[in-house]
Amino acid sequence: MLEVTNLTKAFGSGSNKLHVLKGVDMNIKQGEMVALMGPSGSGKSTLLNIIGGLLAADGGSISLGQRKYGLKGPSNVVDVRRELVGWIFQDFHLLDNLTAVDNVAMALELSGMPSAQAEEAAEVALEKVGLGDRMHFIPDQLSGGQQQRVAIARAIAGNRPVLLADEPTGNLDIASGKEVMALFKELCHDEINPISILMVTHDPDLASSADRMLLLNDGQTEASDIRSAWGLDDDNGSEEE
Repeated sequence: MLEVTNLTKAFGSGSNKLHVLKGVDMNIKQGEMVALMGPSGSGKSTLLNIIGGLLAADGGSISLGQRKYGLKGPSNVVDVRRELVGWIFQDFHLLDNLTAVDNVAMALELSGMPSAQAEEAAEVALEKVGLGDRMHFIPDQLSGGQQQRVAIARAIAGNRPVLLADEPTGNLDIASGKEVMALFKELCHDEINPISILMVTHDPDLASSADRMLLLNDGQTEASDIRSAWGLDDDNGSEEE
């Protein structure tokens, strides 16, 4: 589904040049949830931004389905953002004066979908995330967990095959965070339209509920399990860096 090959990215120039990604290789299968962990400044968000078409890499390539990209700027990969990749952030980014269904539908309309079709797709997405009875509530009438579900509905409404989640439970309490993770699993395991999810998180407990874990360290991806990724042995228990 998603394959990243030898991706590199640096910022600055001359003696101030900072090499953030130094040849990242990774792949995600259809219906798989992968947790990406790593120290602050290791390039996790940079990697997500390149996969999501918000930033150009210096070298390497990305294959998402039949689409190949990675080196061209955001204006050349509008189709990736509109059709292939959905985003979930720590902040919900909902418009306060719009209902849940309008928040979702507006994003679809901005990508070129006719209004009637956008509203129908928004309703389907909200049903899928368990908010069928909250469609006409504005954000202030929803809990934090419900607002994040609206954001998830917005991300999946266009039937995008890949979801990028950057600290998606960062602003949620533990119970709401677990509900979001359970929803992610449901979306991945959907029999008709399974979604692939790449999630950045600092929380080892959340990461351990993913199908696989990757550590981004010194510009490259490393271990694929939580204990070796964080240098833990069986006696230490899970701890954050």
